[in-house]
Amino acid sequence: MIGALTYVMVAAPVAAIVGCLVLRSARLSEALNLVASAVAFCCALPLPFLVGDRESLFWSDYILVDRTTAWVVMCTAIVYFLASVYAVGYMRLLNEDARLFQFYALFAGFGATTLAGPLMNSVGIYWIAIELTTLVSTFLVAFEREAESMEAAWKYIMVVSAGISLALLGTVLFYWGGSFVLGPTYNMTWSTLAAAAPQINPVLLTLAFLLVLVGYGTKVGLAPMHAWLPDAHSEGPAPVSVMLSGALLNTAMVGIFRFLAIVESAGPSLVPQLALVLLGAFSLLVGALFIVRQRGVKRLMAYSSIEHMGVVALGFGFGGPLGIAGAFYHMLNHSLNKSLMFFGAGNMMRAYGTKRIGQIRGVAEYFPTTGGLWLAGAVAITGAPPFGLFSSELTIMRAGLQPAFAWAVYVMAALLIVIFVGFMNHFRVMYYGSPADPPIARRLSAWCVGPMWAALIAVLVLGLWWPSGVWNYLIAIAHSGVGAPR
Repeated sequence: MIGALTYVMVAAPVAAIVGCLVLRSARLSEALNLVASAVAFCCALPLPFLVGDRESLFWSDYILVDRTTAWVVMCTAIVYFLASVYAVGYMRLLNEDARLFQFYALFAGFGATTLAGPLMNSVGIYWIAIELTTLVSTFLVAFEREAESMEAAWKYIMVVSAGISLALLGTVLFYWGGSFVLGPTYNMTWSTLAAAAPQINPVLLTLAFLLVLVGYGTKVGLAPMHAWLPDAHSEGPAPVSVMLSGALLNTAMVGIFRFLAIVESAGPSLVPQLALVLLGAFSLLVGALFIVRQRGVKRLMAYSSIEHMGVVALGFGFGGPLGIAGAFYHMLNHSLNKSLMFFGAGNMMRAYGTKRIGQIRGVAEYFPTTGGLWLAGAVAITGAPPFGLFSSELTIMRAGLQPAFAWAVYVMAALLIVIFVGFMNHFRVMYYGSPADPPIARRLSAWCVGPMWAALIAVLVLGLWWPSGVWNYLIAIAHSGVGAPR
């Protein structure tokens, strides 16, 4: 059952790619991608309920489905489905019908690669999958063919490729370290490396992890390797921004988690955890500073993504059941909440014809329903109660209350307050500032508003109700790898 769901989940967007390229029709392509995303969503949603204590391996052991995989893939499938629904309404506004089949072929490819990445059992093939996400998404960032989007795409592929090269070097060092234990040739899977780690030179192991952390941390957008993220997230079409923030970052972050589990299996080591905590805290600082001074609405959301990936990094760095469970719960909450925020940003950009925060005024007056959803999402994305991000951030801070990392909890708390004030000040200006000119579009398609309702309701439910089953599931992830009690 798990194998069939996994195959269909990835095969659906692959089939959509072929259909889009063959049919070359805008409306048929959007329908194919929408159906593919719905199939992927229906296949991914039950996976966390089906996996047990033992991992499942398929396709000559190249595909791995365990609790970690199932959770991350579920987050990705949810975002892919919501973004595909939203894309139907949003992309029709661009008047690019002649090229829409190309967009949906690439978009389905982006969905397929972000879904496939966490499934890779081979460490080397996981690196290839992450590189494929870069190649596909670069063309999506540049889809509108404006000077800013082309520049953002070049910056994205250059910076991320440099980072991924470091991740490859770190992967080679992991393989080299394993060769002293397992021989010159062996099947480099996650579990194989974890089993060999206690016998690998600890200095080599730590160096390899730091290279991987910087490499995949570039893909995640952790500061100071974040330079590509604000441009790529802000210049691509809104559905692409949703996938970049809500799906791609998680796909890369799970690799950091798995490598950390390998290092931790060799015995307690403060250096990997400290490196994650430092990068997480610095990402929060960078996010806070740029959020306060931001002038572009989508760049505001982009720096919020840097902030929240920093929070996830802090959770993994703090470790323990609370840290790991909080980090994975934060992944889901952030994916939903950031989707809502980019949906709202895309709607307001099209309604007002600008990306500038200072030129968007009177949102509460002109768009009471959509504006209300977006404002609620803004409160939620800052980590305020009663939404899901408040629950996950509070859990992560509880995990950090230990002698080694208590300072990071205080830094995190202070920066979250700064981010709340800065974020809400921008929304005060957009909602209650005197409008200079009315919006150029006063009506928004149901395709563009429906996903906002779905995301907000989910984030609210996840804040008010954290089912014991979900808590036990995430604790099981922690005990199976990084964060097990020492």
